[in-house]
Amino acid sequence: MLFYNIGIYLYTFVIFLASAFKPKAKLWVNGRKNWKENYAAQLKKLAGQKKIWMHCASLGEFEQGRTLIESIKKQHPSYKIVLSFFSPSGYEVCKNYEHADAIFYLPYDSKSNAKTFLELVSPDKIIFIKYEFWVNYLLQIKEKNIDCYLVSAVFKDHHPFFKWYGKIFIRSLGAFKTLFVQDKNSFQLLNSIGINNVEICGDTRFDRVIEIKNKFSPIPEIEKFKGNKKLIIAGSTWPSDEELILKTLKELEDDSVKLILVPHDIEEGLLKETEAKLEKYQLSYSFFTKGSDSNSRVLVLNTMGLLSKSYYYADQAYIGGGFNGGIHNCLEAAVYGIPVTFYGEDYVKYNEAVDLINMQAAVNVNSDGELKSVWTHFFEQDRKKEISEKLSRYFEANANVTGRILQHIKF
Repeated sequence: MLFYNIGIYLYTFVIFLASAFKPKAKLWVNGRKNWKENYAAQLKKLAGQKKIWMHCASLGEFEQGRTLIESIKKQHPSYKIVLSFFSPSGYEVCKNYEHADAIFYLPYDSKSNAKTFLELVSPDKIIFIKYEFWVNYLLQIKEKNIDCYLVSAVFKDHHPFFKWYGKIFIRSLGAFKTLFVQDKNSFQLLNSIGINNVEICGDTRFDRVIEIKNKFSPIPEIEKFKGNKKLIIAGSTWPSDEELILKTLKELEDDSVKLILVPHDIEEGLLKETEAKLEKYQLSYSFFTKGSDSNSRVLVLNTMGLLSKSYYYADQAYIGGGFNGGIHNCLEAAVYGIPVTFYGEDYVKYNEAVDLINMQAAVNVNSDGELKSVWTHFFEQDRKKEISEKLSRYFEANANVTGRILQHIKF
């Protein structure tokens, strides 16, 4: 425990140093300033009421937890929702989310912070989404005997729970009344370390992306940009993704293919870098916030909140993040029955990406030559129909995870 706490303090200290020149680190630090007084003032309005505290690492985890929040609000309206985030990329996007009654940054994981935070919130139930195993918080939850649940979790054998140094992490799992995991492998790994209060329920993101698809509303600017052309949407891209994508687009012999580029970060400096790449490859482009130009080859979606709906218009998608140790949410695109591509071998960390590859609805690539070949292959009409039918069955089979989880939680 001593080494864990030292690690937490060092990690926090590094973020404080980085806040001098990194905007996200600055948000992380500023969002936690005077947190005790600020949180107490916000929670005053919820005094004496039943509360559920849900914690999400970032925006992706929020999307997994969102269907639970909104279902709880409908089925159990007497409960108030306290929502916390670790990352600015989650908090800053969701800080005005209408279905939560209080929204906070989670104070860093020390014993005193965990104790104070729990005393302030005074939750009746707690839900952690996917991961974020903060040991001090979990041990305090266990000590206070609060009903706590882990939702949509995935465990891999390289995680610390399954290493020689993992005893403190295993002990922290004792905080959970039930661990709702996505797959059989996670179930078996937990059983191997004596954790048996586990249910295989799948991933709540299926419910979320199905909901988004069913509530689709048109985006006139994208309709205008696409016209009658073929469209690739590259979602949540990082600079290295953009280099690969734009180089490949330039090399495509089919001029009828257009691209919507959706950067992971729309900070002004990074958008300037994107613009420089577009000019480097002599691709005509426009920015969404300045009005989409139907004559341009590339539309840069330099705004938040439209990506998941935009995939409706796509013939296929590229999912970013592979150059940075992971890929972003490929279910958002696949739910529309379109094939997806992504870069690198890190996709194996994501069950849904493995599933899509196994059903030949996705391909991971490692060069611009491969990407060009895959894009050309996926534009074939017979291939598109076959993939769409497979994906329809896949999402139908994996739906209603939220309902199954709520059946287990006693209100």
